[in-house]
Amino acid sequence: MTSAHTEPLPASTAWYVPLARAIPALILAVVITFSADHSSRLGLVTLASYTLIVGAVLLTASVLSTHRGIGRNLTIAQGVLSIATAIAAFIASNGGQAYFVFLLTAFAAITGFIELYLGLRSRGRDASSRDWVFVGSLTALLALVVLLVPPGFSQPFTGPDGIDRELTASIVVVGLLGAYWAILGVYLVIAALSLKWSTTDHDAVTAAVQEKEDQ
Repeated sequence: MTSAHTEPLPASTAWYVPLARAIPALILAVVITFSADHSSRLGLVTLASYTLIVGAVLLTASVLSTHRGIGRNLTIAQGVLSIATAIAAFIASNGGQAYFVFLLTAFAAITGFIELYLGLRSRGRDASSRDWVFVGSLTALLALVVLLVPPGFSQPFTGPDGIDRELTASIVVVGLLGAYWAILGVYLVIAALSLKWSTTDHDAVTAAVQEKEDQ
C-alpha cells in the first residue's frame, strides 16, 4: 500500500480556476506594456476589468465547489471584494491618482492577506496552498511597493529619440501593476498545469490503493 507521505495532496481548487485568473492578468499586462498612456484612468479601467473577471471566477468556483468551511468563505469574501473594487473603479474611472492608489492598495492589501492566510492555514493539507501563499504574498507586496511611490514624484528625462519626457508617479504605479500582472499570470498558468497533473496523480494513487484493498 502507498504510504501517506508519498500520496499527492488533494486540491480544493479546480485546475481551471488559476488558469481563468491568469488569462486576464496576462492580457492586461500586455495592454499596459504596449500602451503609451500610463495615466491613472488607464490604471482604474484595467484594475476594474481584472477585478470584475477575477471576482466572478472566484464566486463561481465557490458556488460549484463541494468543499465547505472557512476556506470557501474566505474565497467568497475575496470574490465579493474583487467585484466591489471593480464597481468602485468603473464608477470613478476619472477619480485621479490618489483615488487609484487608494483603491489599488486597499484591494491588494486585503485580498493579498486573505489569500496568504488561506495558503498558510491549509499548508500540508491542500495542493493549492503553495499557490495561495505565493499569490497572496505577491499581491500584498504590490500594495506595499505602491504605497512607497511618492505621490508627487516627477523625474524629467530625455528619451532615446531626443525628446524630453517626464516619469511621474502615475506612470510608475501603472507600470508596477502591469509587472505584477505579468508575474502573476505566468505563475498561475504554471500553477494550473501543476494542479491538473497533481489531481490526475492523486486520482491514480487513490484508485490503485482502492484496488489493492479490494483484492
